[in-house]
Amino acid sequence: MSKAALERPVWSMLTGPQAGLAAATGPAVRIDPRYGPFAAARDQSAEAQAALAATLSGPDDTIWLVEREEWPAPAGTRVVRVAPLLQMVAETPAALRVDDGPFVALGAADVAEMTDLALATEPGPWGPLTHQYGQFWGLREGSRLLAMAGERMRPAPGLAEVSGVCTWPDQRGRGLAGALIRRVMADQVARGDVPYLHSYSGNASAIRLYESLGFRPAREMVATVLALA
Repeated sequence: MSKAALERPVWSMLTGPQAGLAAATGPAVRIDPRYGPFAAARDQSAEAQAALAATLSGPDDTIWLVEREEWPAPAGTRVVRVAPLLQMVAETPAALRVDDGPFVALGAADVAEMTDLALATEPGPWGPLTHQYGQFWGLREGSRLLAMAGERMRPAPGLAEVSGVCTWPDQRGRGLAGALIRRVMADQVARGDVPYLHSYSGNASAIRLYESLGFRPAREMVATVLALA
C-alpha cells in the first residue's frame, strides 16, 4: 500500500488501479463523466494545463480536482468553486455490530432511488454510473431507501475510499450512516484495504462521526471546480 497516492488521489486512481475508467489520458486525465467530474493534471506545466483544459467539453461542463492546494485555472478556464476538504484514514476501522442492518446490497434496480437521495443530500458529485465504483449498501424501511454508502476512489492497491454516505434528513439521528460505513469498511478490510474518505472541512458533525468509526485526520485537501471561461 502506497499512502503517497493519497497526496493526489485522482491522478493516482486514473493512472493506476482505476485507469480503465479514464476518458482522457496523457498529461491530464479525466474520469468517464458518467462516473463523475474528477480530473487531474500531471503537473502545472503549460502542456499539462492545456491538456486539462481540453478535457472540458462545453460551457455547462465542470471538472473537479482534489489536490493539496487550490489548482490554478488553465488558460481558457475559470474557477467555479473552491472547497476545503479533510482527508481521513482508518488504520483501525470500527467493526460491524451485531445490531447493524439489515443491509441491502444496492444495484441497477435501485439507481433511481440512489440518485434521488444523492442529489437531495449532496454527499459529493454523483453521476449515472457513480454506483458502479464499488458495492453500495442501503438501509430500507418498507420500500423506502433511508440511507446508503459505498466506495469510490482506489488510488493504490490497499487503499479504498468510503463515499456516497447520505441519509434522508428526516431519518438522521438513528445511526444509519455509521452502520452503513461499518458495512462498507467490513468489505474493504476483508479485501486487505485500508479505508479512507474525504469530508468537507466545515462539516463538524460528519467529522465527529468519522472519528468515532476509527478515522483520523491525514491531510488537508482542496477541491477546485473548473469550467470553461
